[in-house]
Amino acid sequence: MSTSATKAPVKRSPLPIFQGILPIDPARVPIDVIAGATLAALAIPEVMGYTKIAGMPVVTGLYTLLLPVLMFAILGSSRHLVVGADSATAAILATGLVATGAVAGTPEYTALAGLAALMCGVVLLLARVLRLGFIANFLSRSVLIGFLTGVGIQVAMGQVAGMFGVSDGSGTTLEKFANTLRAIAAGDTSYATLAVSVAVLATIIGLGYVNKKIPGALIAVVGSIALSYFLDLAADGVTTLGPIQGGLPQIGLPQDVITWDNIVTLLPMVISLFVVILAQSAATSRAYAIKYGDSFEENVDLVGLGVASLSAGVSGTFPVNGSPTKTEMVDSAGGRSQIAQLTAGAIVVVVLLFLTGPLSYMPNAVLASVVFLIGVRLIDYLGMNDIYRVRPGEFVVAALTAATVVVIGVEQGIILAIVLSIVLHMQHSYRPTDRLVGLTANGQRTFSPLDSNTQVRPGLAFYRFGASLYYANATRFTSEVLDVATNADPPLRWLCLASSSMGDVDYSGADAIRAVVEELTGRGVTLVLCDVDPEVRRLLDAYGLTEKIGAANIYASPEDVVEAFDRPAPQTPPSPAPAPTA
Repeated sequence: MSTSATKAPVKRSPLPIFQGILPIDPARVPIDVIAGATLAALAIPEVMGYTKIAGMPVVTGLYTLLLPVLMFAILGSSRHLVVGADSATAAILATGLVATGAVAGTPEYTALAGLAALMCGVVLLLARVLRLGFIANFLSRSVLIGFLTGVGIQVAMGQVAGMFGVSDGSGTTLEKFANTLRAIAAGDTSYATLAVSVAVLATIIGLGYVNKKIPGALIAVVGSIALSYFLDLAADGVTTLGPIQGGLPQIGLPQDVITWDNIVTLLPMVISLFVVILAQSAATSRAYAIKYGDSFEENVDLVGLGVASLSAGVSGTFPVNGSPTKTEMVDSAGGRSQIAQLTAGAIVVVVLLFLTGPLSYMPNAVLASVVFLIGVRLIDYLGMNDIYRVRPGEFVVAALTAATVVVIGVEQGIILAIVLSIVLHMQHSYRPTDRLVGLTANGQRTFSPLDSNTQVRPGLAFYRFGASLYYANATRFTSEVLDVATNADPPLRWLCLASSSMGDVDYSGADAIRAVVEELTGRGVTLVLCDVDPEVRRLLDAYGLTEKIGAANIYASPEDVVEAFDRPAPQTPPSPAPAPTA
């Protein structure tokens, strides 16, 4: 995902529904359907694995691919994001519920998980009312690349144990990976399991080289189930998913747990889940929107995610999240709209009703191999290399985000990604690209460093401030303006503030302009302005700066400033001679 497409964004539905589906491209529907089948084949065992992390019954993982998927497809805006069970939210949920004293796998535990899902839905919808979706805009492109790269590394490392048929013990991602390597070095590898893993990888990669449209992962999953059944791979030490409960979920509120005490107890965990769901879903949606030149609306997605979580709560399962791995599954299979996700949901219905028996024969190594390959594909080494080549400072931020995801966790990596993105924004606005502006004979503008002493006319210089003026950069603005005036040769008569990039002036910025006017006036220099945004002009009036600067000293364009500067000063008529005395 090193580059983004340049095509025009897909035209959206005029109403905030079905934005991830409409308009439908008939030529792409078969591809989306195949991608949905691939998603179902890969995501079904994956979400079962997440139920073990969450401490929930295995079948509840399948429930996360039913109503939640349908609700987001109807009410969300992203054409690519797949909602469902996720490792980060499953881990947070398990930690929070165990802290309440509930025992994993019990009806009380499952009901509390449903209550947590309902609470997440309410908080997400409240965030929509407060329009908090803008938080996602603080996730910079470089941080997104680092985030998804970290997720890819973490996912890939976590699957090695399953591919070799060894135990990874417990602990953090790095601790489990170290345990895996020790077990392999000790000779604990199940060679039959490793053979299954190699065969799956060879099938997916090999068919991908033949034709990328061939659903290699789907073929590998179906083939492995057949081989496991007919060859009895379990006898050779290859573990399988085992018996799975069938049937559709019952719809209703969680029983005997909706109390004020439980809501207060679960609220800190729900806030953590909210942050992870909002940030990870937005990060994933934005990454794929950039990749395909598409668009998405954060606040619309909040509605989709909120209702999806509410539907999870009433269908007996746990909070859902926008999943990078499942989104990559659809993308790798060629899916480009929520039709793929709806297809996957329809297949899950069929599986729950009729196919839980055959699914139980799937080797765990197949799941591990498929997810490992997905993780590797999420590692955007080309994007990281581009960042390093062009912006080494932002590469450090991207690498730090990736390392945090791997070493500490996805949720901490997301929070760090938001913080670092805000820091990057603050840095860019604190140290904007400020220039001295020149005008060529044919009226073209040139831009020179501040120390170049560029003057449009002897005694007239144009200073362009490259950002909005606010408390963090007000001191820098004052210092640069006075330095330009001090170092000018010949001395300045006028200093023009070219304001085309100044979209806002806060109270501290207004004080800085006022101080600059007073200081320059004391030096015999007139401060004039040009290219002033209408909103900034309104603020200048409100702050009393128009009167301070002088309304006649605010011009529409640099050309107007030059013309006024070149205009001869009005001559003062001589005083009349005194009348002769008598």
